[in-house]
Amino acid sequence: MSIFTNFLRSLLLTTVFSFIAPMFLVGGVLIFLCLSGFVPGLQGLTENIPSQILHFLATFGTGSPMNGLFVISLTCGFVGGLFDIYAYYRYQILRLDS
Repeated sequence: MSIFTNFLRSLLLTTVFSFIAPMFLVGGVLIFLCLSGFVPGLQGLTENIPSQILHFLATFGTGSPMNGLFVISLTCGFVGGLFDIYAYYRYQILRLDS
């Protein structure tokens, strides 16, 4: 039973971290671009990029950038969970072969 609980714990942690990672990545990029707008000479460059990122996210969120970020994060969490299941399966197969 210990193997099953270890598997579930690993699956849960992988899914949660895979869900949170895109949020931190997009949030960090947007914060960096907003803060770099205060640097002289970069205002023109950093005005369009955040609006384009928000427009891209709104495409996936049916008009809402937050919904788009949520959809992308759910997808990454699902793929991370699938990868963890695959890695666990491969570990079991390779352990039995040796």
